[in-house]
Amino acid sequence: MARRPFQLLLIVGVFVLFVSGCSPYLQGTGPGTDFSSGETTTSTGSVAEPAWGRQTKISGCHANGPLQDQACTPGDIVQGATREEICTPGYARRTRNVSQSLKNDVYASYGIVKRKPGAYQIDHLVSLQLGGSNDIANLWPEAASPKPGFREKDKVENYLRDQMCNGTMTVKEVQTAIATNWVAVYNSMSPETKDFSSDDSEGEGG
Repeated sequence: MARRPFQLLLIVGVFVLFVSGCSPYLQGTGPGTDFSSGETTTSTGSVAEPAWGRQTKISGCHANGPLQDQACTPGDIVQGATREEICTPGYARRTRNVSQSLKNDVYASYGIVKRKPGAYQIDHLVSLQLGGSNDIANLWPEAASPKPGFREKDKVENYLRDQMCNGTMTVKEVQTAIATNWVAVYNSMSPETKDFSSDDSEGEGG
């Protein structure tokens, strides 16, 4: 009978640890990570803006399936570019400036030495038509296959540009969406939307 008070205290102690959130099974599941998507989130649940232009690796890069290596290609944007400027027809063509030597550097960072024609294109993660920059932090060699590949990403770029220019989404929202997980955007698009083509599409080279 003398053991009962000790057993009672033990049960009460375990219960207090559980309700206070100290259980190891509860750690790491609060605001900050959305484990269903693998995306970093804010305390309000919205997807956090990437660390634009901040590469933590410049070599030994590896694509994550159809997605870029985020350490090598976090994305970069033209700071201060407005929706009115970006949505002006011809903006992407006027701002494109990626030399062949820079493209070669991007291929080298991802360890691509040999490639068949049309197998890859040096793509802007945040496309120029969404206010992306020409910095190497925004460039990566995107494969055509397996799908979704760079042709499918072009459709995402066109779709998001339409959303931005008609005021449905903000500049920051479309830039964050495509830099964080463009495949998720592609998968959410209807078949009709995937056929949409913008007049200011960036075409070859992203």
